[in-house]
Amino acid sequence: MKKKLKILVVPSDRTGVSYYRSTTPHLTLENNYPDEFHVDIDYEPNFNDDNWLKQYDIIHYHRTLVGYDQMGAFIEKLKNLGIVAIMDLDDYWAPGTHHPAYHLIKNNQLDKKIENNLKVAQYITTTTSVFANEISKLNKNVFVIPNAINPDEAQFTPKLEPSNGRLRIGWLGGSSHLKDLSLLEGVVNKLTGEGLIDKVQFVLCGFDLRGNHTDIDPITKEEKVRNISPKESVWYKYEKIFTNNYQSISPEYKDFLLKFKEKDFPNVANEPYRRVWTKHISGYASNYNLFDISLAPLEENMFNKVKSQLKVIESGFHKKAIIAQNFGPYQIDLKNAIQYGGGFDLTGNAVLIDSVKNHKDWYDAIKKFIKNPEIVKTLQENLYETVKDTYSINRVTETRRNLYHSLVEKQNKNI
Repeated sequence: MKKKLKILVVPSDRTGVSYYRSTTPHLTLENNYPDEFHVDIDYEPNFNDDNWLKQYDIIHYHRTLVGYDQMGAFIEKLKNLGIVAIMDLDDYWAPGTHHPAYHLIKNNQLDKKIENNLKVAQYITTTTSVFANEISKLNKNVFVIPNAINPDEAQFTPKLEPSNGRLRIGWLGGSSHLKDLSLLEGVVNKLTGEGLIDKVQFVLCGFDLRGNHTDIDPITKEEKVRNISPKESVWYKYEKIFTNNYQSISPEYKDFLLKFKEKDFPNVANEPYRRVWTKHISGYASNYNLFDISLAPLEENMFNKVKSQLKVIESGFHKKAIIAQNFGPYQIDLKNAIQYGGGFDLTGNAVLIDSVKNHKDWYDAIKKFIKNPEIVKTLQENLYETVKDTYSINRVTETRRNLYHSLVEKQNKNI
């Protein structure tokens, strides 16, 4: 019988990245293979104690373990102790100018520091083959372990909220997507002009007024942090896109929304827009129960190109139809159901939007679903069939298990 491998997992945070890339995957690994793996999760391990470190066969981390300028020497130390070090990265290290953290990253040269960590890493795991191809330009020892879903987890168990007859179209994401959602500018106005706005409801999930704004002095580079006001929040800007600057909704609902209170509007089912406040990472995916179609607009840039296809995976497990950008991560699993000339290919599992047609095709796709509601059901089932096995936590955990055994065996042969 092989020796049980001990793994130290050092998460980078206590939110989404940790949930999908650190804690849940490794707890599942230990649970599924208890005779093969023991997992410790430690947010602040003592790396100065070599005797303590030597108990581990693998250390898994996100981006860095110690100070960036110390990582090269630390990786060499781990190798000498016989420990396999695996760096995980799920986002491109150099976001574009539109990203809210761009100036912070550039001023602190975090992109250069992460790039150097990739170069000195022993092994790297990432989310997609698209991202792995980019990382391999810096380090060839990169492996794909995609994000995965546990279908038995309550938040991924579909319990669709009944509709009042409107086709519900939802977006669920974070605070760095203003340029992506800006691709939908004008859609609500067109639906209103065509007399279709009463047939839909846009659902914006994750609304959050927490956060700070960092002011950076252009000369001294000094950073000053202050709380944001509600109308400074990017979520307020998102909401203006989904309500055509609050013109598509009733005056009563507009007044209610602009008070920014975490309450539900009594008659929200009869409005063409619904605000859903943020939920904890352990329950956020239950928001998919509030809509029928998932939106995934994406501005074309390198940062977005190498993102994971998590929205596809989540939408599929929740049996949503999806309208997505024909770009980057959404080209991995999705097949366009819209044929040349406008017909439907019922073997497709999505509607894909070419970036050169952003000005018209987001609206056209929504209009097609309104006119052909039976197609929604077909695409929902097709997408579910696409993801249910490939991205199940058990399937992906088996891939992780095999990789970890092979890396430790390779390490032992080299000692």
